[in-house]
Amino acid sequence: MLFLGIFAVRPGKADPIHPSGTNAYQKVTGANPEDDRQNWDGIYQKAKNHYVYGKEPAAFLKENIERLALGRALDVAMGEGRNAVYLAKKGFRVDGVDFSAVALRKAKLLARENRVTINAIYADLSAYQIKPETYDLVVNINFLHRGFIEQIKKGLRRGGYVIFENPTVDHLKHEPGLVRAYLLEKGELKELFKDFEILVYRETVDDKGAVASLIARKPLL
Repeated sequence: MLFLGIFAVRPGKADPIHPSGTNAYQKVTGANPEDDRQNWDGIYQKAKNHYVYGKEPAAFLKENIERLALGRALDVAMGEGRNAVYLAKKGFRVDGVDFSAVALRKAKLLARENRVTINAIYADLSAYQIKPETYDLVVNINFLHRGFIEQIKKGLRRGGYVIFENPTVDHLKHEPGLVRAYLLEKGELKELFKDFEILVYRETVDDKGAVASLIARKPLL
């Protein structure tokens, strides 16, 4: 996970191993990238005997994997690799980018444990450039950097898919200390991908939180 689009949690609600929030939202604000990097290296290092986000993929990705054609995939803000490794197990050739060297090491260990290979890329997404028309799938889960969305669109091949999921402003009812700028407004995710063919879109609010989820396809022409 990276520093832009990460969630700040309420003081006293998190410890270094277990960040607060329904989905273990990150506790940094993005104000200082190097501090954020060090914070996350520390979190992942202290959790070296387990995975902060678990080893299972995001439910939305798992529920919709059969919709996707195999090919080359990019996992944005990969973290410890749960989604990247899942994609590799399904037959995708996976690149995963993150700015925590500790997280990348753990992602590669998870890949080895599952007897698959992923390409772990150490980079800060605030400066990272995706090579145009490279990927058949881009996965962006629990990370919001609006300025990077154009990179995602350009990086997809025609007919390629994006899976995007992030909490919405309604989640503030559950975690009022979160930074609103890192939460999606109502209907915003659908609007951000209005130039794509939207295959799945939903905004859910329940006792665990509020999230917007999308699968969209880049036009063929």
